Amino acid sequence: MNIESLDILREALPYIRRFKGKTFVVKFSGKVTEDKADLSSLVEELALLHQVGIRVCVVHGGGKQLSELAEKLGVAQTVIEGRRVTDDDTLELAQMIFRGKINTDILSQFRKRGIDAVGLSGVDGGVIKAVKRPPKDVVVDRSTGQTERVDFGHVGDVVEVNTDLLENLLDSGYLPVISSLGADDEGRIFNINADTIAVEMAVSLEAEKLILLTDVNGIYLKPGDETTKLSSLSTDEARTMIRSGAANGGMVAKLENLISLLDRGVASAHVIGGRTRSAVLAEVFTDEGTGTMVYKIKMAGQ
Repeated sequence: MNIESLDILREALPYIRRFKGKTFVVKFSGKVTEDKADLSSLVEELALLHQVGIRVCVVHGGGKQLSELAEKLGVAQTVIEGRRVTDDDTLELAQMIFRGKINTDILSQFRKRGIDAVGLSGVDGGVIKAVKRPPKDVVVDRSTGQTERVDFGHVGDVVEVNTDLLENLLDSGYLPVISSLGADDEGRIFNINADTIAVEMAVSLEAEKLILLTDVNGIYLKPGDETTKLSSLSTDEARTMIRSGAANGGMVAKLENLISLLDRGVASAHVIGGRTRSAVLAEVFTDEGTGTMVYKIKMAGQ
């Protein structure tokens, strides 16, 4: 082992001590799971977190893969303002692709590395209790402000996360991998936004961190401009950005969601590139990190 490797281990040691026994909720975007090489590298990093005593819980969706399967099978898709309408056929495909192919692909990568991962959906063990999303008024013509009442079909909103099963698995050394489906008390199944599940799960598990593995490497003041990426951001600074107009467009909603998450008890949230090699390890175990950390109160070793 060379000196550089020893220095990396020395830098990581305080973080390993700090986070041992803590819970990290990690959310995969669909693009992260579609490339085998990216998925393999990412799972290797999460396996290392698990092996040093961090309790890892993975949440994934798979909207891109769902769209591709629907196209292959000739199932028409309706997307309004970026939100998918989930009809009967689309729900059936979501069950196939989320709980089936993607979940199994992730599990197989953990199995390859000797990690006892368990595949679930939010329906298993009543983990995600949901209700049908009510019809909403959606702007269909921005030039005129015209709205239309839209029923999104089998799309659900999270009411409660039952952590009993997850805690039992984590306490027993297993690594849960949860796909973004949930159900109500009548057994009706819903397609649920994976980010929403990850946020609610992080709060309910009293997680130390929520790690969002996305298609971008962090939060930018100017989208796509690497020089404007923020390495860290407090909730007070995020609120100032929203009030001053420095944050605009989709960034406002993202920051508001992260502020709410941290106000509800999660210590920090991280937005990092899911397709960048070693991004998770660098974000968790080094001083510099790779993405953007959002925090309420910054603590030593965080």
